[in-house]
Amino acid sequence: MAKPSPKLLWCIIRFGDDMNWWVKEISDDVHWDTDGLSIIDPKQISYILDLLDPLREYGLSTDLVEEAFIPFQIQQANPDQTVKLVRVNESFFESDEMLFGLPDIVDEEKGPYAELIDHITRLRVKFLNDNIDFEQKLTIEELEEQVREMQNQAFMEGRALHVFQEIIDILEFVPAGYELADADEAADKDDSEGDDGIDVGDDFDLDPDEKIEEDDTMRWDEGDEEEEEEDAAPHRDDDAYDLDAMDEDDEDDRKSARRKAR
Repeated sequence: MAKPSPKLLWCIIRFGDDMNWWVKEISDDVHWDTDGLSIIDPKQISYILDLLDPLREYGLSTDLVEEAFIPFQIQQANPDQTVKLVRVNESFFESDEMLFGLPDIVDEEKGPYAELIDHITRLRVKFLNDNIDFEQKLTIEELEEQVREMQNQAFMEGRALHVFQEIIDILEFVPAGYELADADEAADKDDSEGDDGIDVGDDFDLDPDEKIEEDDTMRWDEGDEEEEEEDAAPHRDDDAYDLDAMDEDDEDDRKSARRKAR
């Protein structure tokens, strides 16, 4: 009898030297390779949703965003400074929970994450052409080429590309020599957020012996599982991180994102 294929139920993540979270171990090691597999944390998700908001009037598909990332929730912190996450059935736009997002890159060329990258690239080009007076319209190819040059530089320096960086390279892209009209306003907003903006490391604190009991949000249809089978960085203060609850600023961010989604 054929051995049943493993299911994507949980993953164990580590906090890297680059101040990002990386997958160390995963329940489905048949379809997923943990070599260079990154995952975005709750504050990074909130930051990405804020950057996506201006693209709504250009046709942003929230469904594509939801499909591109598989939601996970903290189950427990381990003594070796890793964290175990369990898969949940939650919406990044609607949930009050502190969610991590694993990019669906099983099919790196045509999968949901690849589709999202193409989607936000097209929308960012439309947005820039509408908001900057270029001598000639910016093209998708030009954006992709300039982003690729930045990412190649990282590879040459021996740095793995985290999914968060890949996304904000697109969503924050402005051609050299140009700036958006509201760039000063955006900079003031970032300065006002300070270290609380997307600072993950200081906000987690969970007893290594504490576990989250399984509930309905950790279950999903078998059909979804079968269908699935077909890389502003955070900062950690020393080794302490609070995995139990987000601070009030994070809660406000998530509520704001949900209001925008509606």
